[in-house]
Amino acid sequence: MRVLLLSDIHANLPALEAVLADAEGCGAETLWVLGDTVGYGADPNAVVARLRDAGAVAVLGNHDAAAIGRIGIDAFNPLAAAAARWTASQLAPDAAAWLSSLPDVREEHGVTLCHGSLRQPLWEYLFTEGAARAHFERQRTPWSAVGHTHIPLLLVERAGQLDLLRPAPGARLELPAGHRVCVNPGSVGQPRDGDPRAAYALLDLAEGWFELRRVPYPVAEAQRRIRAAGLPEPLALRLGIGR
Repeated sequence: MRVLLLSDIHANLPALEAVLADAEGCGAETLWVLGDTVGYGADPNAVVARLRDAGAVAVLGNHDAAAIGRIGIDAFNPLAAAAARWTASQLAPDAAAWLSSLPDVREEHGVTLCHGSLRQPLWEYLFTEGAARAHFERQRTPWSAVGHTHIPLLLVERAGQLDLLRPAPGARLELPAGHRVCVNPGSVGQPRDGDPRAAYALLDLAEGWFELRRVPYPVAEAQRRIRAAGLPEPLALRLGIGR
């Protein structure tokens, strides 16, 4: 099975549409979304509808949880909190119901999916060796997939040793058999690795490979929508620099 792997769309409809168009013909049989479907961006309802219509298999992210009132926003920075309040005020009942149906963690075809980490599914960033080891201690499947960092990453645990790899776009990386692996496809809607292009990945479960992809999208249009919605200006500006 080949999977189209998305994360951190953040209500950025122009970026999502560009990714789905780019992925046409890639042979993906299913779509997995690793949380933060909404938050920051201006099109939460349209993005949820697009994913729902595509039959996406998804997990809840911290911004999704805030939008439906499952968690508070005290831990959010001021920009995130402002966006969360706006999203909650705009979310249609059917979009809220879809988000409310999502679990924090789920297993699909031998891959464990969550937004942050298996230690803290909504909140923890898998940036450090300590966080990665805690995640792998809880991983009961050969592979897992996470988001939240907005930075593409491949983690491999080999006999107690940990490799943290930054995949290059277009490079097909073979996932080593017999070792636990965690993949992160980066962010569709708000990249933070200095590359403003939308990031997504393909994951082939049968052949055992991961491929990061980057695709340009109309950033100016996404920025225009954020401004028209009255969301904070830095949320528009950051899309242009990928930070």
